[in-house]
Amino acid sequence: MTTTPPFALLLDVDGPIASPVTRDVAPEIIGLLLDLAVSGIPVVFNTGRSDDFIKQQVMAPMIAAGMASTLKIHAICEKGATWFTFDSTGAGEVHVDHELAVPGHYSDEIRELVASSFGSHMFFDETKRAMVSVEQNIDADNTEYRRVQADFDAAALEAMTRLGLGVERLEVSMAGTNNGIEYRVDPTIISTDIESVALGKDLGARRTLDLLASDGIVPAAWFTVGDSRTDYAMADWLAAHGHEVSHVDVRPGDGIPAGKPYPVLTARDLGLDDDVIHDHAGLAFLRHWRAQLDPGTVIDSTEPSEASV
Repeated sequence: MTTTPPFALLLDVDGPIASPVTRDVAPEIIGLLLDLAVSGIPVVFNTGRSDDFIKQQVMAPMIAAGMASTLKIHAICEKGATWFTFDSTGAGEVHVDHELAVPGHYSDEIRELVASSFGSHMFFDETKRAMVSVEQNIDADNTEYRRVQADFDAAALEAMTRLGLGVERLEVSMAGTNNGIEYRVDPTIISTDIESVALGKDLGARRTLDLLASDGIVPAAWFTVGDSRTDYAMADWLAAHGHEVSHVDVRPGDGIPAGKPYPVLTARDLGLDDDVIHDHAGLAFLRHWRAQLDPGTVIDSTEPSEASV
């Protein structure tokens, strides 16, 4: 039997769910995620974060808040390189696509680079299994971090090219010894990810569809939620494969891409001010979606229905 909930949520974590300042998740967000999930709305995380981060900052609070024994939550981590499922008893096996991992000797060089030259502003994320990530220290000033980040990114690019690896960063591309581009240096407002170019939120969306299909779940529509331009790849992939989707941008200040074949929603669509961003906007949308469900509603097999904002 196939279950067809009216919509599913595919959520970036940093920004929409976890505060980019404190890196943790507000208890109300945890409660709303559980309310939606127990009502039959698929909740899937699609993040660049590691499985360890999701276990500590999302899974553990959900279990502590009284996660129902019937729930199963999927988490796509490291932009599709790793994934796992958790329930009220904890995490299942973590799957890793080792073919998409950054070479170990490069990872070692970046770890030493951070320790020797950038440790006052950022730290090397030891929890990543496939990507290489460095992140702003919580006590560092973000403006100063962003200035130093440019120097780190330049050093990371130089290390890639010195090893003969093809790499890109934003509009800059430098081919490797095979004349190709294998890796990407991807800066965010609090981190830099160094990753295979095969990784991305679109890969996370594809893995999500596979996982839900194995559960017998085919959502009638999707809401994807993110805080950066790269997060639009979730909605792009779903739309390109025939799914009804709307994308929620919780940090639209960078500009909303033109010509998207699906609705793009911001806090303004909920009647909120433009300064409601990040997890504050994520919280507002979760409240809105929860309010659309009748109290106590549990979705069984249903006919597809049209989802609204």
